[in-house]
Amino acid sequence: MKIVSRSTQGEAQTVSYVDGSISAGHKVLRNTYMLLSMTLLFSALTAAATVTFAIPGPGILLTLVGYFGLLFATTKLQNSAWGIASVFALTGFMGYTLGPILTRYLGMPGGTSIVMTAMAMTGLIFMGLSAYVLISKRDFSFMAGFLMVGMLVAFVASLGAIFFQIPALSLTISAVMVLLMSGMILFETSNIIHGGETNYIMATVSLYVTIFNLFTSLLHLLGIVEKE
Repeated sequence: MKIVSRSTQGEAQTVSYVDGSISAGHKVLRNTYMLLSMTLLFSALTAAATVTFAIPGPGILLTLVGYFGLLFATTKLQNSAWGIASVFALTGFMGYTLGPILTRYLGMPGGTSIVMTAMAMTGLIFMGLSAYVLISKRDFSFMAGFLMVGMLVAFVASLGAIFFQIPALSLTISAVMVLLMSGMILFETSNIIHGGETNYIMATVSLYVTIFNLFTSLLHLLGIVEKE
């Protein structure tokens, strides 16, 4: 009887620990979604200003330096109030780099429809996959290695497509990126609610970059379809 009692008590403690971890994860998720919505709005306003005033893009080298520099600063400041300012600086900069891309697509026949469709698809994919994780509470941590390797390969291949101007490679990368970003949404949302990510500033950055890449990849694919 004592053994059964201890086992039952241990199981109860385990369930309590898991429930507490998920509850804390949901709190981080709420803070993340709040900050994410504000940074997305700020980024959209920055992109709109760039389009309106026809501000030229910074170029690939300055984009990489600016992105990784601000990402490094945000990582260092993630546990202070300055971390929030750094997140807005990063997402504002990304909105600025998005402006010239939007200008190019808006100048195409049916460009407005392409941009709006890409935006709607991005929102539906993000909400649908996030809702699936929240409802099912599945743990997608097993995808970490695959996604890391996939992102590294896609990043190197995208640089090759940019410098060597290979349209077929660029199109393939965009299609692969849509799949990778969908996987990232599953992984990152699961990571937050299961306690793998406890800092809402870094969680916001991860989800923002995922949404940004998903949107630009869909934009590219829809632009190719419209041309065809």
